[in-house]
Amino acid sequence: MLRYILNKILLIVPTFLGITVLAFAFVRVLPGDPVLVLAGERGIAPARYQELMHQFGFDQPMWRQYLAYLNNVLHGDFGISFSTKTPVLKEFLSRFPATVELAIFAMIFAVVIGVALGIFAAVRRGSWFDQVTMGTALAGYSMPIFWWGLLLIIVFSGTLHWTPVSGRIDLMYFFKPVTGFATIDALISGQKGAFRSALSHLILPTIVLGTIPLAVIARQTRSAMLEVLGEDYVRTARAKGLTPRRVIGLHAFRNALIPVVTTIGLQVGTLLTGAILTESIFSWPGIGKWMIDAISKRDYFAVQGGLLLIALIVMSVNLIVDVLYAVINPRIRVQ
Repeated sequence: MLRYILNKILLIVPTFLGITVLAFAFVRVLPGDPVLVLAGERGIAPARYQELMHQFGFDQPMWRQYLAYLNNVLHGDFGISFSTKTPVLKEFLSRFPATVELAIFAMIFAVVIGVALGIFAAVRRGSWFDQVTMGTALAGYSMPIFWWGLLLIIVFSGTLHWTPVSGRIDLMYFFKPVTGFATIDALISGQKGAFRSALSHLILPTIVLGTIPLAVIARQTRSAMLEVLGEDYVRTARAKGLTPRRVIGLHAFRNALIPVVTTIGLQVGTLLTGAILTESIFSWPGIGKWMIDAISKRDYFAVQGGLLLIALIVMSVNLIVDVLYAVINPRIRVQ
């Protein structure tokens, strides 16, 4: 098992190096001069311009800039933000809990409902429930996030007044962050109504961010279950007189877990990329909104650091998924 994990970790190294190249190259193709953007409308003297170019290393050849960037990253230095003058890693970590909280709720929403719908659709293959569920899943997958988010705001916030429009919690509640998770901090604070307010602010962003993963998980679960339900061991279990719940839950679903777990792991990247639009729509103070602001300000180091840190998170989750494969099916680590 240890050898299997080490092999997976070794495969991450070239992927990581490739991502550093992409992150470095991406910000270089953005239009605009970062030094001139930093100077703003006031303009800048030519001597000062050259001084700042040298200070940030932009006057060096590209290959030297990349090697310096890679060396800093390997030492945990992701640069200093142009706009806020604070370390990029510190800014990322300060906003990361908000994105994680939203992603966790969205993933729970997607997995619980998606897996349940996929199983029921597979068991009732060809029925009206199967057709309606898969048709709705296809529509959910095809729906643009920005349109879906605005539609929910108009209906539930603007018309029905059931949910807040934006933010993480009502302005009337104020407490010192302990964990960075609004729901947990609101619960710890003991303020009456704070926890309920934090949950109500999560409803619409969770639905918007979790809709596409829910659709993908539901369709994948259905496909995996249909494949397993036709196997000999499932027919044997039914012939032995086992209850349908035991046959489906113990024998069928367990063996259909590997493609489902694969799909769930891949959806982490979807959640992080989808969070960029979702956080912008709902003014959610996470890394998605921070990345949008950094791109608009041509903040090179913030964009580079954000891209690389998000990629590291996705690679770590994929590693965890690979380990789960070996736990679910020991034959994988033997191979």
